[in-house]
Amino acid sequence: MKVGRFQVMATLQAARAYVLGLPLESAKSFGLNRAIFYAAAKKGFTGARKKPYPSEIRVKKPLPKEKVEKIKESFEIFQLGDEMAYSVIIDGKRYFVIGNEVQTEEDFEKNIERRFGGKFEEAWKEALEIVKSCDRGVLLSQRYFFETVYKPRRDQLARKWSELASGQTS
Repeated sequence: MKVGRFQVMATLQAARAYVLGLPLESAKSFGLNRAIFYAAAKKGFTGARKKPYPSEIRVKKPLPKEKVEKIKESFEIFQLGDEMAYSVIIDGKRYFVIGNEVQTEEDFEKNIERRFGGKFEEAWKEALEIVKSCDRGVLLSQRYFFETVYKPRRDQLARKWSELASGQTS
């Protein structure tokens, strides 16, 4: 299966969030959230709304009404360095939101990890090594992270990780 720029962005952003201190499930949520954000930004944010807060928050698994209300009440802007993202708390864990969709670690597994054909852990270790080698100031800057970590490596990592996923070696 092909690993593309979307999966590279999500994996590197998740590694960034993890290295900056988010728990793994929150880091994966952040990584997927940022990949969705950048993909939407590239396309021009079609259907963007004026309201900063969604009127409803969609969680894929059915939840009791009281729990949904508690999740809605936890909605806030979270800041990782100079980057802001909407988030909610579910069962004590921070998850990130785009529109009214919550990105969970299960979504990360489905949309990102599966593309690696069972080899995600190898790519994850490489992503962590890349991110850990960066200056903390770069990790705290949305722009510098994009320009100096993601952008110069995106195509090389997409090729390398696609080969890894398909069992080829270069």
